[in-house]
Amino acid sequence: MYSGQNPMTMEKGFDLIDAAVTKLKRILEGKPEPDFEPGEFIGDYTVVYNMCIQKPPHDWSQQLYEKYGSIFEDYATHTVLPSIMEKHDEYMLRELSRSWDNNKIMVRWLSRFFFYLDRYFTVRRSLPSLTQVGMTSFRDHVYLKVHFNVQQVIIAMIHNEREGQQIDRALLKNVLDLFVQNGMGSLERYEEDFEVFFLQETASYYSRQASRWIQEDSCPEYMIKSEESLKKEKERVAHYLHSDTEPKLVEIVQTHLLVLVAKQLLEKENSGCSALLRDDKMDDLSRMYRLYHAIPKGLEPVAEAFRLHVTAEGNALIKQAEDAATSGSVEEQVLVRKIIDLHDKYMVYVTDCFQNHTLFHKALKEAFEDFCIKKVVGSSSAELLATFCDNLFRKAGNDKI
Repeated sequence: MYSGQNPMTMEKGFDLIDAAVTKLKRILEGKPEPDFEPGEFIGDYTVVYNMCIQKPPHDWSQQLYEKYGSIFEDYATHTVLPSIMEKHDEYMLRELSRSWDNNKIMVRWLSRFFFYLDRYFTVRRSLPSLTQVGMTSFRDHVYLKVHFNVQQVIIAMIHNEREGQQIDRALLKNVLDLFVQNGMGSLERYEEDFEVFFLQETASYYSRQASRWIQEDSCPEYMIKSEESLKKEKERVAHYLHSDTEPKLVEIVQTHLLVLVAKQLLEKENSGCSALLRDDKMDDLSRMYRLYHAIPKGLEPVAEAFRLHVTAEGNALIKQAEDAATSGSVEEQVLVRKIIDLHDKYMVYVTDCFQNHTLFHKALKEAFEDFCIKKVVGSSSAELLATFCDNLFRKAGNDKI
């Protein structure tokens, strides 16, 4: 420690600090340089300590604080930024990720050298901490100048992945974490500089996919592709996107792949909801339920398609009975048995495919109400059902007697 009679000059102190900073930079850049020895660290800390505890006018605390900030600004402006800007595509992301990691290491080491400033000077003056200064410098002099280009590269890589190419997910994770961390405690930078553009591109991408798939694929094929797309987007969140993005991302995919094409999809000729019910495609109907159940009010068009199909089947039975009545060969018990069988058949769909959801119970009930009020040989199907049940009870009673 320097005595009051021999105070350390600012020039001398800065020369010693510059030497330590130069060595640290060389280490970070991978240049030949031995690591810091424990004694070197103590020596560098002592230089700053001595410069801070000297009495005025030799207390260099303010100058040291400014020096600390200038070290990061100079490094970011003259070394980091040019190195990133000269690269393109994935190489730009790699350089940015490497520079960000180096900046964090540099902050960690230099904040230790200058630690005495954080103990007293920054607290008393209500100044940003040394860590904040180092991180803010990277944000202001590097991040804000490259984030737009970086965002475009990231979105292009995600597009390539959606098209089946392999990408470096770990790299995307590192770079997107950088967006988050440069928000300095909030998601503002991540949301405004990346997420909003990513979600716009996602909407455009799946709008194009939906337009093509709805023309080319059957309803089951379309649903399989939609389910797979939703699964892969959730995987992207798990691997490199921020978790807060997931609900927004899923909603966009659901909207463009399922909501906006629901009518076309459910009414597809030879493969829509009615065809799946006709052909007993239980797995496909279960998939339809899973996809639309996850969407607010998404099951309403599915339940309506179910109601219309059951109503049509019931009306067909009534029509057959009416035709038979015209020829004088109608058998009320046969009609009633067919109606009961029809109800049993579609109740299986309600319980197994549609998970006993109330919308489908309601749809089945309304479908039967619709055609059971129609008359055959002077009586409605409901009246025939009542008579049939009454006869069963009478028969059961007689058998007991």
